[in-house]
Amino acid sequence: MPRRWSKQRFDLVEVIAIAAFSTLFVWKVGTFSLPPEAAPLRKVYGPWHYTRGVEEWVIRDYFKDQRAGFFVDIGANHYKDENNTFYLEQQLGWSGIAVDPLREFEADYGKYRPRTKFFALFVSDVSDERAALYVAQSNTKVSSASREQTEDEAGQRASVTMVPTITLTDLLEGQGVSRVDLLSIDIELAEPKALAGFDVAKFKPRLVCIEAWLPVRQQILDYFARHRYVVIGRYLRADPINLYFAPFPDN
Repeated sequence: MPRRWSKQRFDLVEVIAIAAFSTLFVWKVGTFSLPPEAAPLRKVYGPWHYTRGVEEWVIRDYFKDQRAGFFVDIGANHYKDENNTFYLEQQLGWSGIAVDPLREFEADYGKYRPRTKFFALFVSDVSDERAALYVAQSNTKVSSASREQTEDEAGQRASVTMVPTITLTDLLEGQGVSRVDLLSIDIELAEPKALAGFDVAKFKPRLVCIEAWLPVRQQILDYFARHRYVVIGRYLRADPINLYFAPFPDN
């Protein structure tokens, strides 16, 4: 193993420890309030943002407000509210693909997001099957493949609907995608299955923003380590919910 990669692995262990502690704290207290470490991002890119947390600021910071990029947004949900790519399209001229299994979001993407192709699909490790999706009964913005996860987050009972699946690789190949600047994944503990159906070496996203709660965090870290992606350490304390990955420099 080359020394440079060994050193990177050592650094990765350190940042993983920081991330695990931060996420454990947020998981226990159940708060999404912005940590003090987000203040520099807020100063440059704030004070408002469309995302739930600091995702928009981090993404803008990483790309330095680059124009005309290409995104893939998995678990896109509402076209604007708590959306990781709305600002990119509206203010920076980005285009891309948005995926969410709930078809009710499709009309607004068509109306308000002309640069975005919306697909009502469930991204998983297999294509052309059906998966159970649990949706909060009076708040369809909350849904997941886990009844417990949906009901815990929404504080109410969930109903189940069956939705078609697709792998991310099949979707991107079918759309003729050859490059990805930003890959955003927020699918409530189903992230490992989505990654299992994704050929990251082929599409090489420049930045991955992925929700990484404790039950699936280690699987996510292992996946990206295998494919020589590294955690971007400077965002760990600013965003204890998501992890941000970039290709190792010699990829």
